Formats: sequence, structure tokens, C-alpha cells
Amino acid sequence: MSRPVRVRFAPSPTGPLHIGGVRTALYNYLFARKMGGKMLLRIEDTDQNRFVPGAEEYIQEALKWVGIEIDEGQGPGGPHAPYRQSERREIYQKEAQRLVDEGKAYYAFDTAEELDAMRKRLEEANAPAAQYNAITRMQMRNSLTMKPEEVKARMDAGDPFVIRLKTPRKEEVRLNDLIRGWVNVHSSAIDDKVLLKSDGLPTYHLANIVDDHLMEITHVIRGEEWLPSAPLHVLLYRYLGWEDTMPQFAHLPLLLKPEGNGKLSKRDADLGGFPIFPLQWTDPITGVTARGFREDGYLPEATINFLALLGWNPGTEQELFTMDELIASFDLTQVHKAGARFDIQKAQWFNHQYIRLQPDAALAPAVQQQAEAAGFSCSPEKAEKIAALLKGRVNFAHEIFTEAGTIFNAPTTYDEAIVTAKWNDDAKKAVAVFRDALQTFDGAFMADDIKHTLGDAMQQAGIKQGKIMQAMRLALTGSGAGPDLMLTMEIIGKEETVARLEKALTTLG
Repeated sequence: MSRPVRVRFAPSPTGPLHIGGVRTALYNYLFARKMGGKMLLRIEDTDQNRFVPGAEEYIQEALKWVGIEIDEGQGPGGPHAPYRQSERREIYQKEAQRLVDEGKAYYAFDTAEELDAMRKRLEEANAPAAQYNAITRMQMRNSLTMKPEEVKARMDAGDPFVIRLKTPRKEEVRLNDLIRGWVNVHSSAIDDKVLLKSDGLPTYHLANIVDDHLMEITHVIRGEEWLPSAPLHVLLYRYLGWEDTMPQFAHLPLLLKPEGNGKLSKRDADLGGFPIFPLQWTDPITGVTARGFREDGYLPEATINFLALLGWNPGTEQELFTMDELIASFDLTQVHKAGARFDIQKAQWFNHQYIRLQPDAALAPAVQQQAEAAGFSCSPEKAEKIAALLKGRVNFAHEIFTEAGTIFNAPTTYDEAIVTAKWNDDAKKAVAVFRDALQTFDGAFMADDIKHTLGDAMQQAGIKQGKIMQAMRLALTGSGAGPDLMLTMEIIGKEETVARLEKALTTLG
């Protein structure tokens, strides 16, 4: 009988969460929900030298912002607590000691200088790899080369040591990755990794294996950068006696630079002028602030939709997905092996699509706030109309007010090219006739009524409406293109519309 699906997202609190980490969390979440399973959050904070205050809280806030719900782990808690690795030290020490007792790991007392000397000797000898392995360990200072009484004496004296995995010299290690298929590695290519550091804390390799087993994780979905370590992890499962319940692995493709060459980095984002973190982050030590998708104006739905399609293809032409639709469509076998190019223009396109779908009332408060901050009077009703008029023309909500410049400001200049091409006798007559018709206009000043008034006025004046609309827009906004002109007039109101028409006639002659 198959086990219930349980996946985990296990970031390190060493700074802000990279957008690639958000994608990893998303794929775990989609898979868990698709399979009716659970999503865990575990904090891998065993590297205390790189711990950054506030990073854990940032991770949790970022996941919440994009709509990834954690079922168990740091935050909601659960039966396998604690979920911070720094609080599970005794568990790892016990398993590391068991490996030593069973002859599958050993104590190593080598100093940093001795390790450097070993690497230097191997490099000078043109060895294939300068690493601590099944061959070189027999020339080093460890419990395999030292007498038991010397080992005991050193440990009793409190000499620093690490515990290393005793990698077999001639074994084939295999795993079937759900994305990449079978991966075969000879054990001679695996070095004797440190499992327990001299401070008593585990390395990633031991801690994540022990935790994944005890927390009953069924699938490990993580970045491609961990693929070279996967055979080592398989070996650890075997040594610990847990190979029968070992989770299935799926290694996700890298996020690549916008030009597609190399892994996406913060430097690429800085040079390209786009965010690489889900939320804005201020470094607690340097005070330097890094941009966030949220603060730059991206909607969480657009961010998730964009990330989901960076490395995964549903096999259809559909591009816009709700979270529920992503869950229903997601399939690990459709995740690509090759890296995915990070196209920020595509992210902006997604945000444009979701801004268009936003209710006008949801966008109005930002418009009103920006307008009032700039010194303009703007009622909630007016802000809502502006949002309705302009949301289809912007990528971000904060751009609506910028696009609304001609609504809040009467034109002071007029597009020279349009003046030359369109401001003729018919145009002047049309503007004057429409001005006069509006001065006698009675009733609610609504777009449909304005449209009828304009049509009737042009018909009575014997002017073809299509030929003078660009000139009419010029008179009202100063340019020859823009959003719906009838709605624009509705928003600026009857008095302002008449005033602008009059000004154009006076200014342009």
C-alpha cells in the first residue's frame, strides 16, 4: 500500500528567499495538493555562521504572500516537532554515532592545515579529484588509521573532531529521478563527506536524510544543484537502514539568466533592474535594501503563474492559471530537464493580465492615495472610474495614476504632428459645435450620453465623426491617442471638458 504523499520545503535562514526557492516551494505545494498530501516547512539552520536574523520570518511571510499554505512544520507545528534543525542536535548525534559504531562512519581529527596539505599533494600529483575519500583517508589522522586508545585519549581530552561517512570504494549507486530518469554514480566519485561538524551540529547531508526519514517525507523535490549529492544521500539511506522507505527524488531545472547563459543571480537582477526576491529585504547588518516582487507591484497570483511556467509546461495552450487550476494540471513528469530562462518581460505580461482582471474597486484606493499625495482632489468614485479606464493599459497598479496624467492636468501643449495633420477647418468647427452642444447639456454626464450628444452635434453640422475624432482627442488631452475618450470626458466632468475645448480653440486658432 502506497504511503500518503508528504513533501517538504527546507530553506536555510541565511538571508532573503531567492525567487528560485519560491518556485521550488510552489512545485512541492502543487504536487502535494494534486496528490492529496501534505506540505511541510522545515528550517535548516545548522550553519550558524551564516544565520541571519529575520530571515526565517521573511521566508514564512513570503510563502504566505504567494498563497502557499503550510500544513505542518515551522509555524503551524505538528507531530514531528521541532522543525528547526538547530533544535534537533541530539537526534543527529545519535544517528551519526550509530554509523560510527556500525563501521559506516569514522572520527577524523585532521586540522585545517593538514587538509590543505592533502589537497595540495593531490593537486601536485595531478590526481583526478583532490578529496578525502576511500584512498586518501588512509593517509590522514582519523579513527581508521589511529589506534583505539589514541582515539579515546584525544576524545577524552576534548580535541576537535568531525564524523565522516566511510564511502565504499567499489559500489554502484543508483537512483531513479522522477524528472531525469536513472542516475548512476560509482562510489569512487563520492568523497567521505563530513556528517557531523566539530561543533556537534550536522551537515546538510546527514540532517536532511534523518529529518526526511523521521518526518515520513515521500518525495524530495528540490533544485538541480543538489543532484550531484543525491547518490551520497542514497548511500546514507542504505547505511542507516532506511532504503526501503527512501523518498523519491525530483531535481528541478535551474533558473537561468535572462540571456539564458548561467544561473540567475542577484547581480543579474541588479544589472537588469528587476527584483529577484519575493518581498523587499533590508539586510540587518549593512542596511542595504533589495527589491521585492510585492513592493515592485507584482500581484501574488501573477507571480505564481509566472513561476509555475518556468520549467513546467501543462501541454496545452493555456497560460493563465488560478492556483486551483495549477494544482489540477500539475505533473512532475512535465517538468523540463533543461534550465528555464528568467524573462522579466513575461512576468510583467502576466502581471498586466491579472491587473486587467482586478475589480476596479480593488485598484481604486491606490489611485486615490497617489492622486491626493500629488495634490489632486479624487473621490473614491472617481478613482474607481480611472481604474476601469486605464487598468488595461498598465503592467502595474501604481502606473494607473501616471497614465491618468491627462485626466488630472489639462493639456498645456499639443502634439505638433497631430496639429499639422488633423487640426483643420472641419476640426475647429467640430470642436466649437461640440462645445456649444455640451453647454446646453442637461442631466448626468455619462459616457453613453456624451457619445450621443457628440454624434447628434456632428450630424447637424454635416461633419463626418470619424474624420475629427483624433482632433477632438487632441483638444481634450493634447495627444492623438489614449484611452476611451467618452469615459475620459465622463471622469473629468462637463465643466472641465468644455473648458478644455475652449482652450484648444483659443490656443490652436
